[in-house]
Amino acid sequence: MVTILQLETATQVCSAALSVNGETIALKELAAQNIHAGSLTLFIQAVMEKAGLSFADLDAIAVSKGPGSYTGLRIGVSTAKGLCFALDKPLIGVDTLKMMTKGYLQTDENYTGLVCPMIDARRMEVFTGLYDSRLAEVLAVEAKIIDETSFQEQLSDQLITFIGDGAMKCSETILSPNARFSDLNFNSATHMSQLAFEAFKTNDFENVAYFEPYYLKDFVITQAKKKV
Repeated sequence: MVTILQLETATQVCSAALSVNGETIALKELAAQNIHAGSLTLFIQAVMEKAGLSFADLDAIAVSKGPGSYTGLRIGVSTAKGLCFALDKPLIGVDTLKMMTKGYLQTDENYTGLVCPMIDARRMEVFTGLYDSRLAEVLAVEAKIIDETSFQEQLSDQLITFIGDGAMKCSETILSPNARFSDLNFNSATHMSQLAFEAFKTNDFENVAYFEPYYLKDFVITQAKKKV
């Protein structure tokens, strides 16, 4: 029996889950701004108590590794690494966009189109990739500025469902009868369960000392305008 604690902090959603053999047994999450630092450890404690488990019962810690919010990823990864060091447990890094895609595909097992997860990166830019219904990568992950030509080649003959907190803002720009948009939340630690379990079975672990989130873009500090 493989028990994994899973953390997702790549967007405004702060989420913690526990899984056993790839099935979620406890989940605690909330979508709000700037709550990760104060809420993540409380959510972890909540799911442990709900499942009636101690930290010694864990076999691994899994964390959403990005792309996504710089601050959110730092909090999630540093928390996961701290637990791994303290408990001497292996660390599993889960691609955030693939996790989102897995979540969508679990809602429609008969879906045969493509899935395009999008994480809002401000203005008309998103962190995105493109996956088929078997989770194979069709287009590589990138920071992409969306315009009228985006994904038109793929949309010419294939259905694409756009998901994530960056998808809806693109719905008036990406115009095609083959384009669908979902406003449901797929940034949830529960969608990591099967992916983390598969990684555990193949010993696909991260180096706890050197693992860093996948930011995709450099962190840029902007200064507030001076008041006149």
